[in-house]
Amino acid sequence: MILGAFDLGNSSAYAGWREARLAGAPAGVADLVVEVQDIAALSAAEEGALRTRLRRCNMAVYAEKPHPGRDDKAALKALAARLGLTSLDANALADDDGITPLSVHRQGARARYIPYTERPITWHTDGYYNVAERSVRALLLHCAGKAASGGANRLLDHEILYILLRDLDSELIRALMAPDAMIIPGNDEEGMQRPATVGSVFSVNADGSLHMRYTARSRNVEWSERAAPAAAEIKRLLDSPSPYRFEHILEPGQGLVSNNPLHTREVFTDDPAMPRLLYRARYHQRIAGT
Repeated sequence: MILGAFDLGNSSAYAGWREARLAGAPAGVADLVVEVQDIAALSAAEEGALRTRLRRCNMAVYAEKPHPGRDDKAALKALAARLGLTSLDANALADDDGITPLSVHRQGARARYIPYTERPITWHTDGYYNVAERSVRALLLHCAGKAASGGANRLLDHEILYILLRDLDSELIRALMAPDAMIIPGNDEEGMQRPATVGSVFSVNADGSLHMRYTARSRNVEWSERAAPAAAEIKRLLDSPSPYRFEHILEPGQGLVSNNPLHTREVFTDDPAMPRLLYRARYHQRIAGT
């Protein structure tokens, strides 16, 4: 595997990559948005606009025209296929087609998990609890119905966080790339059995891109002694104002296309008569060419 800019001993490769990454960073959330006609049938120009944003910051927001009566889950899978994504991470609470409908559940197995409540979700990357061979490298969200109020997502490119940490002290990165940096305890609750997982926070994909797994939920993670100071720096940076952090409430017909960057979901109020509904698709591949 070629580490390139992520090789701590290759300062010249890092300097060049860092300069380009910061120079290309979006100035605001408006720079992420691409108007499209139909995510199930992107034009070449629409696909190119999405990929341009993904190459700049690992995320893009599409906004499409209304399509009443359309199967939104099928459209989302068609979009994923167009972007080279085929290996769905079909978690235990996903539907049979591998897509997860995110809505408020007052009872049942889903009601025990925060994504199915109105409660806020702290900084994380999706699938941080997965074993390495099932890492979530791409995340797609499609909004079919927004909350009565609240529910914004905050977004931060994980490559920007890497830069901020490495500029502070490269030893922070070394600690976070250690194979025992972060332990996620197992879960034996009904509906979501999974073993404990041990792994790094930052790693390099086979194509040379950067991958991150992280959660800010202290009850969900155990840090190695060496990585604990670096974890504290991550929290400090995520809690500090930053021009690289964006906040957006997805409107119906909008969606997030991403390489699973750091993100949150703010508290919201649901209207049972017009409930919030997002479709989530998580893939083991990174979006091709980004």
